[in-house]
Amino acid sequence: MSEPGLRIGEVAKRAGTTPRTIRYYEEIGLLPAASGRQPGAHRTYAEADVERLTELLRLKELLGLSLEELKELIEAEGARAELRREWRGGVEDPSRRRQILEQSLAFAGRQLELVRRRRDEIAELEAELLARRRRARELLRRQPG
Repeated sequence: MSEPGLRIGEVAKRAGTTPRTIRYYEEIGLLPAASGRQPGAHRTYAEADVERLTELLRLKELLGLSLEELKELIEAEGARAELRREWRGGVEDPSRRRQILEQSLAFAGRQLELVRRRRDEIAELEAELLARRRRARELLRRQPG
């Protein structure tokens, strides 16, 4: 017997966001549209939807990604997951096996680029703040008294 679906308000509460955000994420393709919804009926979600939404929000916050960057990151992860499924399904053809590995490397490379870009921006900000603090300390040392 399947579990009853979660309503959008419950999903929003559990993920720490709003129903409006969930609807928007569906609209732009970050979340799949709510399943089994009849016109005029309430949206219902599965536990997997809550987990995906929570992960999306965590990545957006952690990495400071725009929605476009977040979508790119998630699409690359989805593509890598498809390649893993194909690989684990037992691909016999050596050229296809090589192609799967090359595609996986390309998707992982795009993901790393996004993460590294954010890391570099944070490192740059840190360096600026450290320089400001050094200047302030130096000025403070020069003050009389």
